[in-house]
Amino acid sequence: MTNVNTLVKYAKNLDISLKEKDIDKFILYKELLKEWNEKINITAIKDDEEIDIKHFLDSITLINTGLFNEKIRVIDVGTGGGFPGLPLKIINDNIDLVLLDSLKKRINFLDEVISKLKLNNVETIHGRAEDYGKDDNYREKFNIATSRAVASLDILSEYTLPFVKVGGYFIAMKGEDIEKELKNAENAIKTLGGRFKEKILIKLPGTDIVHSLIIIEKIKETSPKYPRQAGKPKKKPL
Repeated sequence: MTNVNTLVKYAKNLDISLKEKDIDKFILYKELLKEWNEKINITAIKDDEEIDIKHFLDSITLINTGLFNEKIRVIDVGTGGGFPGLPLKIINDNIDLVLLDSLKKRINFLDEVISKLKLNNVETIHGRAEDYGKDDNYREKFNIATSRAVASLDILSEYTLPFVKVGGYFIAMKGEDIEKELKNAENAIKTLGGRFKEKILIKLPGTDIVHSLIIIEKIKETSPKYPRQAGKPKKKPL
């Protein structure tokens, strides 16, 4: 059995206490991640303790924003191996979760994790944010959009803010040195109906890694012009 002491101990450092059933789910999630990772490239992180810290703990640091306490609808854009969406769902079953990724193999992996962990109210979507951000079933239907995807904040804002309803939030998971990126994203955030609210710095327990959570509030509806067609946000950021 996987050693879970790291996960439990460091979660406590973040003021998060894990229940026995949550721990069991994380153990199974990790086993599936390692098993599938041998067939398809889901993550470069393969060490048990690193998975605990850099995937699971990193994901649940979002709890410290105080925005996940009630029953909310969340979309995780460019979710990859399910981060941060699935760890958040494991510790807060009230979340109604949508996981969006452009790679079908990763969606197949996520479907198996959801099934084996017996998670309810989780939907996976294979597709691009630019397309689903215009779909009436998803556009401005979420309390929170989050992303740990590797794209600059101006591009990520166009991928995510169209999903967020007015009064909701986009939370971007970023590195420590974010000031220049924030400055460059000011126009995109404003154009898409958002407003920068705060930056929360979090040191990952057991490491020297400091991450920042960038919280952007949705203060008005996104213009129908956005998101632009697939590929445009990346080629020509707002």
